[in-house]
Amino acid sequence: MSLTASVGLMAVFIVDFVDMIFISMLGRDELAAAIGYAGALLFFTSSFGIGMAIAAGALVARALGAGAVEAARQKAATTLVYGVLFGALFAAVVWVNLPALVRLVGASGATQDLAVGYLRIIIPSLPLLLIGMVGGAILRAHGDARRSMQATVIGGAVNAALDPLLIFGLGLDLTGAALASVAARAAMAFFALRPIFRHHGGLAWPGAADLRRDFRAILAIALPAILTQLATPVGQAYVTRSMAQFGEDAVAGMAVISRLIPVAFGVIFALSGAVGPVIGQNFGAGNPARVRRAYLDGLLFTALFVLGMTALLFVLRVPIADLFRAEGDSRILIYLFCGPLALVFFFNGALFVSNAAFNNTGRPFLSTAMNWGRHTLGTIPFVIVGAAIAGAPGVLIGQAAGGVVFAGLSIWLTLRLISHRPGKPPKDDTGFRQQRRLIQLFYGRR
Repeated sequence: MSLTASVGLMAVFIVDFVDMIFISMLGRDELAAAIGYAGALLFFTSSFGIGMAIAAGALVARALGAGAVEAARQKAATTLVYGVLFGALFAAVVWVNLPALVRLVGASGATQDLAVGYLRIIIPSLPLLLIGMVGGAILRAHGDARRSMQATVIGGAVNAALDPLLIFGLGLDLTGAALASVAARAAMAFFALRPIFRHHGGLAWPGAADLRRDFRAILAIALPAILTQLATPVGQAYVTRSMAQFGEDAVAGMAVISRLIPVAFGVIFALSGAVGPVIGQNFGAGNPARVRRAYLDGLLFTALFVLGMTALLFVLRVPIADLFRAEGDSRILIYLFCGPLALVFFFNGALFVSNAAFNNTGRPFLSTAMNWGRHTLGTIPFVIVGAAIAGAPGVLIGQAAGGVVFAGLSIWLTLRLISHRPGKPPKDDTGFRQQRRLIQLFYGRR
């Protein structure tokens, strides 16, 4: 399940990786650094789409499971409408504040101008990305994982084909890379929507009453998911800012690593989505032994995969650094990651598996708390100490060390949760009690 789920993710990650290779070929550190700063903000905006996609998949799947096909079509349309509207609003706010946001993550001078110019092209296409992500979730809710994956793969292929043409053929540099990304998002949106209309009955346009009714349900699922996802870019933005004090060479090296991680460990990123249903079904069936076994097997899978991938990265560390023409601090950081530091990714994977357990045993806000804890208390003090002791390499070492602490805490909490709640499904399956109380803070009780 993890291997097949990772194919669509890997298509996106590999395209980002190829983007970085092409930009590195231009031989200008400030261009690679600009991509690094921009990546921190793009990660932030895509987190919004992940939350909306989770809400769409849950609502549509629930309606289909109840045999309410028309309701499923309507809920799919409602989630798309809210996704596009909120995505456009969010993109507008980010676009207006781009200079300040880029400066906040540590960019300055010419590099800041390059990053802002790159983002000014990509950010307005956020609604297209939302359509692609939500559309893909709707397809998965229908059990059409193949076409959902195809939309992502086609988007990646469009990006990969246009990158060399625009960057080198037309000499557009970062502008070309940005335009290729926008075209890829448009292609992904189109190929996610088309099979919904051709094979799954299309969408039922929602009325005002439908929009009002579904808003709470969408928010109950999307809000904790968005909050959970936002923790990672917030933590990464702080790491980027901390690395900036050591120069553009160090930021360029970190940018390479940030694109190498999902290519190398895309299977681990997909693992939480694969193990979650196994945990959830056995939890709902009142089978605590299988819940525990699924969780522990997820940890074992993570350990074995990380061990094998670390060995491969260590063997390839020299050609990887040469591929990006890395020198100085950039090369040192790549060597550091493609060695002992890659092993520490096991603890990130353990946190992913624990979050899946929290989400599928009725404790989604534990997942939110763990993610925010890992990327604040588990990042900031460790990075400060690491940078003071070891400079640019210390930033990465500190970030990794904080992950060890919070992974250990999440494993302990998960095992306690499994042992204290043996197979009792949550009483409130529409968003769980914690989510409902949070919504009531905003909208009051009915």
